Amino acid sequence: MRALLPILVTTLALAGCSPPAQIAAEGAYVRLAAVPRNPAAAYFTLKGGPADVTLMSVESTVAIRSEMHESMKSGTMMAMKPIQAVPLPAHGEAKFAPGGKHVMLFDMNPGIKRGSKVPLLFTFTNGQRVRTNAIAIAAGDPPPAE
Repeated sequence: MRALLPILVTTLALAGCSPPAQIAAEGAYVRLAAVPRNPAAAYFTLKGGPADVTLMSVESTVAIRSEMHESMKSGTMMAMKPIQAVPLPAHGEAKFAPGGKHVMLFDMNPGIKRGSKVPLLFTFTNGQRVRTNAIAIAAGDPPPAE
């Protein structure tokens, strides 16, 4: 029993040394444009780390330009406006979903087809950069199951 005590104490002490939870991007997908040369739209959920941060940009190596936008209802019409930054609370979420926030990907590589991986790079105010691969889906496809 006494031999186990130092091992138990060491294990518990080292458990407290694990790195803090980092920001994660989950469920990422890109809805390809129905019309060639129109922008695609990226959707995902960001999970916050140990501190409040702000998402400053989302980029992809397969698109010439990307912009964060938010869709909103204006009377009976839907409107879209660019957004410069999105807060991500500590241990919270920021959802980019159809009908809300999304990333427009302009001038996508024409080789990107349904099922392709689309690399996304998220940059935050704390300097952290998070990479993920989104799955490309066709314009009429349902979102992929998480």
